[in-house]
Amino acid sequence: MQPPPIPVAYKLRSLLGRRLRKRLAGARGLFLQSAYSACRDTQHAVLQDLLRLNADTAFARHYRLHPGMSLADFRSRIPIADYELFRPWIDRAAAGEHSALLGPRNRLLMFALTSGTTDASKKIPVTSRFLQDYRRGWQQWGVGVYQHFPKLPDLNIVQISSSHRRSFTPGGTPCGNISGLVASMQNAVVRSLYTVSADVAEVNQQQLKRRFTLMLALADPYAGVFMTANPATLMQLFQEINDQPEALIRDLHDGLRNHIPADCPTADSLRRKLGPQPARAAQLAEILRRFGKLPPRQIWPWLQVLGVWTGGSAAAWLKGLRATCDDIPVWDHGLHASEGRMTLPLEPGRSTGVLEIQTHFFEFLPVSEADSTQPVVLEAHELQAGHDYYILLTTSSGLCRYHIRDVVRCTGFHGATPLLEFLHKGAHISSITGEKISESQVVQAVRQAAEATLTPRLFTLTPAWGQPPGYVLHLQLQDHTSHEQIHAFASAVDQFLTEGNEEYRDKRSSGRLAPIRPQLQPDTAWHTLQNSRLQRSGGSPEQYKHPFLLPDPEFRDLFLRDCGAGP
Repeated sequence: MQPPPIPVAYKLRSLLGRRLRKRLAGARGLFLQSAYSACRDTQHAVLQDLLRLNADTAFARHYRLHPGMSLADFRSRIPIADYELFRPWIDRAAAGEHSALLGPRNRLLMFALTSGTTDASKKIPVTSRFLQDYRRGWQQWGVGVYQHFPKLPDLNIVQISSSHRRSFTPGGTPCGNISGLVASMQNAVVRSLYTVSADVAEVNQQQLKRRFTLMLALADPYAGVFMTANPATLMQLFQEINDQPEALIRDLHDGLRNHIPADCPTADSLRRKLGPQPARAAQLAEILRRFGKLPPRQIWPWLQVLGVWTGGSAAAWLKGLRATCDDIPVWDHGLHASEGRMTLPLEPGRSTGVLEIQTHFFEFLPVSEADSTQPVVLEAHELQAGHDYYILLTTSSGLCRYHIRDVVRCTGFHGATPLLEFLHKGAHISSITGEKISESQVVQAVRQAAEATLTPRLFTLTPAWGQPPGYVLHLQLQDHTSHEQIHAFASAVDQFLTEGNEEYRDKRSSGRLAPIRPQLQPDTAWHTLQNSRLQRSGGSPEQYKHPFLLPDPEFRDLFLRDCGAGP
């Protein structure tokens, strides 16, 4: 089918945004020039600026922090820290005493709730300065994408995000997702670019929110880019389209106004957007009749690119995502978290990005030094290609030398600034007998095995005690697969893991570890796992990072106990 002609109104909108895109392109050029030539000087200036920004605070006085201090003094007064160092100061800010952590020019806007792994949510301050830096990073990413795909300025954006007002602190500050805050602050012209209205983020019922999202996305034939943090979110969306196309077409034909919860704060706006669209429903019904399904390329014929994470464990989704979307290009939108943006990928198809040196002050702890009582800590320009590091962040939100526990690899340099590839969270390492398997190694082994055998829809590796102990590979498969194929796949994963991890190879060859054993799990098991982890963390479904390695053997019991799956 030929794509429908782009409406004149969209082309006029694109013309209105041309000057803004040109200005943002200039800012991106200046950033890349600074990264190429002045990494060290830029970073030192950022540190001094952050010290000035939050100088007049109880935290700064307690740790004797002040602008003009040397990097050596800064390091001597603040230890490498996790959230617990900042918890009492953040709690005071949450209670209304913002000056405990934040300077008077650094207005608190919200707290971002981190999803974590199994811990309760952490509250990360989002301030006016932080938001400015956060938006600038996204703008620089967007400029690169728009320059690479020249049709995009005439098209729409399908972005899936969550509310920034999921709860409130005792001091009245909203808590939620920063993407929701950004969406709520867009001007009218920018808001018109978004297929899925920011109003949908305020729907608390997740199944209903996804239903609204699907209707709005299906209604728009002019979507040019899909954006969300986790590729699993897109796969879930496309899977639902594949599983129940008739029901979704019926939603589109009839509209969903009658399904809007009465207590939804954006109900009036949603009613205007979720009305019947019989003409578009008829188009999709014809696609379904011709193809027997609703392929993304047919639903959205103008679709140019998918913007999702592709590094670390997210890479496990890419083969399935590309197959589902007929190899629509994928552009990683960089390593970022509630604590801040860290990298800017410069081209599609690669997770590596240049360190965003204008935003935070970065330090790096070599993985080899992680257990040292006096570790060598490096500045950005001191990294070495091919080496792995933990990132330490000092940010405008009051965090200093914050150990986010992300492991990255330096893959080279853009001039003087390192190019970084995200590998895994430091906590995602399992070691029963000293093998120290990382989640990135598991993902790589499964990807290699999938090239020769089958491609699982979902998988998670968990340790299992026994004589000898070993690992269970929990699987969700797309199609009926024989017992022999499943065991051949598990054997291939085991083999690739031995090739990628010397310690695992040693433990397997000596019989200290048993071969990987496969275990099929029903769809309900994976829903239960996701819901359980979200309840523990307080995170949103869009933040949810599926665990491809769970070091805690008790998580295996979650499949068995809650889902009734056999051993």
